[in-house]
Amino acid sequence: MHSLDDLLHPISPEHFLGEYVGRKPLHIPASGDGAKAAILTWPDFNRLLGQGSLWTSAHLRLMRNYVAVPPDQYCHPVATPQGEVLRPWPQKVEVFLSAGASLIANDVLSIHEPLMRIGETLSRTFAASIGANIYCSFRGVQAFGTHFDNHDVIVIQTGGTKVWNLYASRADNPIENFPDDDATRRWFEQTRGALMQQVTMQPGDVLYLPRGWYHDALATDGPSLHVTFAITPLHGRTLLSLLNLEAMKNPAYRAFAPPATEDGGVALAAHLAEYGQILARIAASPSFREEVARSQTRMTPRPPSFTLPERKPITLIRTTGRSFPDCSSTMREIYDWAISERQFALEDMVAHFQSLSEEDVRAGVAAAEAAGALQRV
Repeated sequence: MHSLDDLLHPISPEHFLGEYVGRKPLHIPASGDGAKAAILTWPDFNRLLGQGSLWTSAHLRLMRNYVAVPPDQYCHPVATPQGEVLRPWPQKVEVFLSAGASLIANDVLSIHEPLMRIGETLSRTFAASIGANIYCSFRGVQAFGTHFDNHDVIVIQTGGTKVWNLYASRADNPIENFPDDDATRRWFEQTRGALMQQVTMQPGDVLYLPRGWYHDALATDGPSLHVTFAITPLHGRTLLSLLNLEAMKNPAYRAFAPPATEDGGVALAAHLAEYGQILARIAASPSFREEVARSQTRMTPRPPSFTLPERKPITLIRTTGRSFPDCSSTMREIYDWAISERQFALEDMVAHFQSLSEEDVRAGVAAAEAAGALQRV
């Protein structure tokens, strides 16, 4: 499943992006070919669970009726080269599952290729970082109560059925995490509003929920398996961090603020106004737009493409001392890196600049070769 068309079929991407994204939920029943359900089968999940070194207490969690099972009840300490970790004990995990606990496998995007491919598609579509969690639950046992997420959500049901309750309330662009306690759960229940829609998810069904939409879910008929993709684009807080990094290059931005008591606050007001002007100039600059675009691109990791035992060829290139061609600030970073390296593998350059496509890097190198600034060894 490599495209948005595949994921949304029979809904068109244009209709989805224009009518639903950021606006309202969408349930897409399975198209009948089984492709969506096949992204994670029960044998797939069992195989992943069997790879013990993948898991720690942070990545494999057990929940029973809204309450997390303490890690020391199903994990044991294991010494690793990175230090001691709590490793889930498979036999204890099975006992809790037999007793009705739900199993949540977090941060699984990079350990199962079909999920990785969908994550790449979503990341490019939304210019967002993507996370993926797997949820395994059983009839009548609810892992989480009513809540909303701080990101958009796409759910793919891959095994069994699950009933989702969607409520009328929606939080306004939330970004903070709430404590996982009884008071929070009561607050969610008190503020969720009336039941707006009930969706029964079957294998291959897709559900989209905008950020902040109140919901809960329950397996009502046997075991259930689904994957949730979290979609988190850049927002004001992250963009302000980028602005701050650039602004710190300006001595006026690094200057101390005067006391509010000085001149009745006039000096402080002028100082703050200058701060604002510095940030405004940076935000409006083409170079900052390029930096934001690079940050968005960096959120889409390139999927691995190993071909062992065959090894991929490398292309050695060196600088000649001649001038590089005129270029954008982004391409200038590539040329500066080439100058600092003097001799390098083109493939290493492609790997180093994750914020650019391979095509853009190769085009920049080709332009420098044409100008005589680079030559192949």
